[in-house]
Amino acid sequence: MNPERHTHTHTPALRGGLLAVLAALLFGVSTPLIQRLGAGLGAFTTAALLYAGAALAGALLRQPPEHEARLRRSDRGRLVWVSLAGALVGPVALAWGLQRTSGTSASLMLTLEAVFTAALAWRLYGETLDLRVAAAMALLVGGGVALVLDQRASGAVGVWGLLAVLVATAAWGLDNAWSRPLAERDPGQVVLAKAALGAACAATVAVLRGEPLPGWAQAAGLMAVGATGYGLSLRLYLLAQRHFGAARTGSVFALAPFFGAAAAWALGERGAGPMWWVGAALMLAGVLLHLLERHAHAHDHLPLAHEHAHTHDDGHHLHHHNPMPGGAHSHWHQHDPMRHTHAHVPDAHHLHAHGAE
Repeated sequence: MNPERHTHTHTPALRGGLLAVLAALLFGVSTPLIQRLGAGLGAFTTAALLYAGAALAGALLRQPPEHEARLRRSDRGRLVWVSLAGALVGPVALAWGLQRTSGTSASLMLTLEAVFTAALAWRLYGETLDLRVAAAMALLVGGGVALVLDQRASGAVGVWGLLAVLVATAAWGLDNAWSRPLAERDPGQVVLAKAALGAACAATVAVLRGEPLPGWAQAAGLMAVGATGYGLSLRLYLLAQRHFGAARTGSVFALAPFFGAAAAWALGERGAGPMWWVGAALMLAGVLLHLLERHAHAHDHLPLAHEHAHTHDDGHHLHHHNPMPGGAHSHWHQHDPMRHTHAHVPDAHHLHAHGAE
């Protein structure tokens, strides 16, 4: 197979970017819904129900081992930490904050999650952040700031609530960055394990604190929101990280506040002021910069052995099968050293340095 002739690298950012947009849509819309459905409940009870729904979604979305790599024993420590940050601290802080500020304000503060994620992805994994990516992130964060200014004009900002949401964004930023190596595993299994652990921890604390029990309809509603806004969204987010890298995925995911604000307004919070449209335009420009990114140059691949879902039409998986599988499949495989030129993003095969280029 000629490594220059492959199907997935002409616009490698497009697939990951669109997956991140879908993840942002589901998560963003969930924020004002949680505020409404969680009224009168404790923060830990709300988090437990959300992640119980996410765990159910993860169980239904698991793939057979021949299609997706299974979690390994070496992943357990990382999984515990991402579960504590992303499935306990994050949703509890958000649920507490949502009871003390508007759904719109909370949605917009979540924009800062992209900053935490990108900084950690650069520091931990050496993901490249060139001027184009930096400009896209600046546009997205600037759009979030514009939306906050628009909301501030309405006088609906609660400082303590917003600070709690800021804690949630920091926790999810850690979660996003630490989850990057898990993106090569079955995302359904990762969602199930992470959400089940988070739900169990939150439920235990809720019982110890004596938080009130929800009604059946309230519990079902929060679990449904958790299944889509957390479970399915997380699965899409992990797939986006696999194709797009942690920093870029986190940056596009900053679009979630826009979707959350739009949903909050659709539910009757308030109309869109002039700054809302400014923010929307900045965010759209930032997302387009990401989706149209084309970073291409000659680069070397060092020997690498790992397991993940892959196909044989991408110019990198050149090992042989007899017979050759027709679609995506997973198994342990070896990459030999090679050098070639094509457009790429910082996925698991493209974490090379760029300092001398």
